[in-house]
Amino acid sequence: MGNQIDTTTTDTHLKGAIAADYDAIVVGSGISGGWAVKELTEKGLKTLLVERGRNVVHPIDYPTTNYYPWELPHRGAVPLALQEEYKTVRNHYSFKEDTIQFFLKDAQQEYMADKPFDWIRGNQVGGRSLLWARFTQRWSDFDFGGPLRDGFAVDWPIRYKDIAPWYSHAEKFAGISGNRDGLDTLPDGEFLPAFDMTCVERHFKEKIEQKYKDRHVIVNRVANLTEPQPIHIQQGRTQCQDRDLCNRGCPFGGYFSSNAATIPWAQRTGNLTLLTDSVVQHVLFDEKAGKASGIRVIDTKTRQVTDYTARLIFINAGAINTNLLLLNSTSGRFPNGLGNDNGLLGTHIAFHNYRGRVEATYDGLKEFTTDGRRPNSSYMPRFRNVYKQETDFIRGYSVSIHSNRQQINHQDGIGLSLKRQLTSPPVPGDWSIAVQMMGETIPKKESHVRLDEKKKDVNGLPVLHISVDYDENDTKMLADFHQQFSEMFAEAGFQNIKTIDNHRRPGNENHEMGGVRMGHDPATSLLNKWNQLHHCKNVFVTDGGCMTSTSSQNPSLTYMALTARAVDYAVEHFRNGQL
Repeated sequence: MGNQIDTTTTDTHLKGAIAADYDAIVVGSGISGGWAVKELTEKGLKTLLVERGRNVVHPIDYPTTNYYPWELPHRGAVPLALQEEYKTVRNHYSFKEDTIQFFLKDAQQEYMADKPFDWIRGNQVGGRSLLWARFTQRWSDFDFGGPLRDGFAVDWPIRYKDIAPWYSHAEKFAGISGNRDGLDTLPDGEFLPAFDMTCVERHFKEKIEQKYKDRHVIVNRVANLTEPQPIHIQQGRTQCQDRDLCNRGCPFGGYFSSNAATIPWAQRTGNLTLLTDSVVQHVLFDEKAGKASGIRVIDTKTRQVTDYTARLIFINAGAINTNLLLLNSTSGRFPNGLGNDNGLLGTHIAFHNYRGRVEATYDGLKEFTTDGRRPNSSYMPRFRNVYKQETDFIRGYSVSIHSNRQQINHQDGIGLSLKRQLTSPPVPGDWSIAVQMMGETIPKKESHVRLDEKKKDVNGLPVLHISVDYDENDTKMLADFHQQFSEMFAEAGFQNIKTIDNHRRPGNENHEMGGVRMGHDPATSLLNKWNQLHHCKNVFVTDGGCMTSTSSQNPSLTYMALTARAVDYAVEHFRNGQL
């Protein structure tokens, strides 16, 4: 099923001394990089896509995708000895025996965490688009207007109306399932039919919405195809099979990834060259022309260094990697990193706070049990500090809601009675329900990344220091989440309510953002409203690095929309000779 990524166009100049020239270069093949090459090649530009990791061809290179549990040597668990090689990622929710091939060992991703931080990186074509949770919510003006209202970051240079058409553009191509819920905090989009709630989630929705007029329980919007449209069939994708094995790589293309959708689409134009196993050392700057001229690339297998030139450059290496690359792109004009006249490059890093969880059971609805699987959850959008400041912390949190009917295996007795119980089918128990917070953290200057002055990694690049942590606002938000959901669970008649602080490290949720933030003023931001470096007009950043704030919604759909919008602007100016 699906379309393979064509690798026959691998660049022949890799082995020679002559640099190759393109209309555009894209660094990174994750969600935003995939969108950049789709849009650029569709508009006719000869484009080079550079990926530091290995090639992964859809659907061939998903080695565990159809394994039964008993076909995995350790039934899905990663042996302890092997875990020691993956200390950074071993606590990530998707790190298992069937997904380990998509993660980097610690020795392959050197960095210095000045404060506890888990830098989760994919090391393959598609990046973390093979591993994401696929939750796709639009941001609203409560998010884009938040910094101006609350004074916690610089003002976003765009508002919802600027990006709304591009949300629609991205949703139609990617395929997003969901309902039109009519909520101010969560704008509706272009949806495929939604997945269903469980009966206990519907019960929770009914009880909560009776009591609280500003709190809504909905089915989470997710990038899985419930009813493929012609555009998805053209991509070679088909309906989600509800296997809930997405992180193995989906042979059906049932969920959106760069490998299943945007990169094959770009390959089909004949305008894309894919270069793998290649680390970008820095962006080349032409002092005379006053703009970037290309990139310098290190082949990770041969160590050969090659320069590639282009008139447009999109940096989509992932927020932290993008900061590293730009900080390392020094020149006479930019001694502190490309575009970094104000000294703010690498600062104001933020993330999502996933530390909070509340669990409970429900002794009711015993006539129902969990039927089948689904690749998403239910969801409660942010309800704190939306229309007014009502707490002792700023901003707020959204919540994913998971539930299922517990299955009990009795193991009482001895001898024959024990054997009979062990070989008998499980007995349905109570319903269990759990909610997971996703809190907005505040970008601060002291939350930063910087290059080590002496130490180099295996590719000769400076090792990155990451200095990012929780603060008092996060602690207060966590306490409020625990209190509010304990009360709501009690209101819904749930029992055995338990609050949990899992102490999940920053970075472990995949949603690191900032460092190359957008803004109106070159004195306080790096990018303008088109995701274009203020001081180097032919370089664009549309991954998480560009984000001015984090909101309490998932960011990936916003990356897609910002990328398509930026490419549209860049190509227009490319064609009229302004770039």
